[in-house]
Amino acid sequence: MANYHLVILKKPYLDAILDGRKQIESRFSRTKRPAFGRVLAGDRLFLKLSSGPVCAIATAAKVKNLEDLTPKRIFELKQQYNRQILAPDEYWRSKTDCRFGFLVRLEDVRPIEPVRIHKKDWRAWVVLTEDNDFGLLRIDAARKIR
Repeated sequence: MANYHLVILKKPYLDAILDGRKQIESRFSRTKRPAFGRVLAGDRLFLKLSSGPVCAIATAAKVKNLEDLTPKRIFELKQQYNRQILAPDEYWRSKTDCRFGFLVRLEDVRPIEPVRIHKKDWRAWVVLTEDNDFGLLRIDAARKIR
């Protein structure tokens, strides 16, 4: 059974995912965040515009968890994956002190009718549960029925 996630994205990145230019979503942090190690191939991702609606669904095709990162390894990841991540140099510079991260190759990206949800916290990635799904699991279920 797939897990579900809410992924918050800034407009240029969401647009790049929707038009197929951005194929990998990356997340890096200094400490292990709740989503680390919990995103699996086959999981469903609800893509939400920062301060805006949920406007797409995607599937995690492949996930790579990264631990014990160093500035050198971050530079290597930039060299290897930035053509699919599309992050500016400033992004990579800001991640040099991160020790954890994960990369998610996206597939089956589909726009949906925009859905506004009530989310007021700062989390940029939320692992959804039946008790905390912002009503989004009903949307995916309805799409599968049709």
